[in-house]
Amino acid sequence: MNLVDHLELQGSLQPEAPALVEGSGKWVSFGELRRLSEGVAARLVMNGLKPGDRVMVFHPVSISLYAFLLGCFRAGVVVVFADPSGGREFLDQVARRVEPVGFFGSRKGHALRWRSRLLRSIPKAFHPEGWWPRSVEAMRVGGEAEILDVGAEHPALITFTSGSTGLPKGAVRTHGFLLAQHAALSEALQLRSGERDLVTLPVFALANLASGVTSVVADADLGRPGEANARRIRRQCQQWRVTRATGSPAFFEALLRGPGFPELEKIFTGGGPVFSDLVDRLKAARSEMGVTAIYGSTEAEPVAEWTCGGWTEACREQVAGGGGLPVGRPVLEVAILPDRWGESLHALCPEAFSAMKLKLGERGEILVTGPQVLKGYLDGRGDEETKVRVGETIWHRTGDAGWLDERGCLWLVGRCAARMGNRYPLEIEAALREVYPRKRTAAVAWQNQVILVVEGEVDSAMEVRARELGCDRVLSFPELPMDRRHQSKVNYPKLMERLARSLG
Repeated sequence: MNLVDHLELQGSLQPEAPALVEGSGKWVSFGELRRLSEGVAARLVMNGLKPGDRVMVFHPVSISLYAFLLGCFRAGVVVVFADPSGGREFLDQVARRVEPVGFFGSRKGHALRWRSRLLRSIPKAFHPEGWWPRSVEAMRVGGEAEILDVGAEHPALITFTSGSTGLPKGAVRTHGFLLAQHAALSEALQLRSGERDLVTLPVFALANLASGVTSVVADADLGRPGEANARRIRRQCQQWRVTRATGSPAFFEALLRGPGFPELEKIFTGGGPVFSDLVDRLKAARSEMGVTAIYGSTEAEPVAEWTCGGWTEACREQVAGGGGLPVGRPVLEVAILPDRWGESLHALCPEAFSAMKLKLGERGEILVTGPQVLKGYLDGRGDEETKVRVGETIWHRTGDAGWLDERGCLWLVGRCAARMGNRYPLEIEAALREVYPRKRTAAVAWQNQVILVVEGEVDSAMEVRARELGCDRVLSFPELPMDRRHQSKVNYPKLMERLARSLG
């Protein structure tokens, strides 16, 4: 098996159809992408790379990036992504961990490599095209390379993100995992061959390629989706007859601020809380458009899906009353256990695990298992905190708290680590958002108090409601810090730093 088999099939079924379209308008067909990736695989083998060797990649989302990825997968070479915003020390830590044999990057990527002694010492360097000192051109078409038959557990991707602990965890995605994830995403995202998808989340482009869906990379800075130019995106959608889009809530907020929403048939959004007011405004912009929220993470994607039709009056009342945020019916197995985040659960027998499960309606820690759930991290670092073995089954501790209702719908109430006594942040934040649309808030524990931080002005009615929901104090900040990746979630560590400076 090899996950590139799916691309090979699409290259045969529709060789002339567009596979990837860059923001600049440059595009490549499924057939040409197949030839490019085969050429990459041949160049890798020619330069001495073997199955299992690791290559660090620093390149923006583009045709060259996906051609290189698919070439690596074809040859059984493992791709390593590390967040460059983590800084040189973080990147050096990653390089020590994975001991890469190769490096692939854009000109900026290679400039970064030359600033690090460890990255410079990587034996083989590759660039997309043209010339770069001490580097091999990877995109040259030509050369034959058969698709290597690898096992389901053969690694394909290792991704590192910079965390607050300074100790990077490597998420290892195998060929079997990515194929299982593709099957789950294909169903959850309703992928149909021939469709054209506006892409802002790079992981979904792989699922599109395997399904025969054209990926039109949004003409925007994908690192700042909330700042996308709505006019430019609308023109791009018209030019390429885009039928669907995947993106974070912040991206769609940016499109709503523009003149005229793109004529899309369906959109899928995730990477942050999807509140009812966003769904309402999207439906108001284009009533016939389907809107689906996807809940998942690096370790498990997708976990649940929630269509706009789920926002009934009863559901809205539940949210406004402090019930949290609905994320829909799970697409894999979910268990709710008492919140013991921070404690290691180790191995449990099935009987003990079953006895720990909470009843419907009871809040606790969310655990998931299934084919598209990561079974462990690189070298086991991080497994003790997040993995639980139950018999022969590995369960992943998501770090989120929530509950299941009588319909089987999963609700989120916040991060386990952010618990404030017997309350969770999202219970308060979602309740206020239901009454005050578009208003960003963040509930945090501070010196034995629950403090609500509001972006912008606070009226007396909001302050009264916040206190009814369990807040001891309400503060106003000009703006709340948001996460770098999706710009859709509050960056709580940065917020706590600001609180420390403000309150002393």
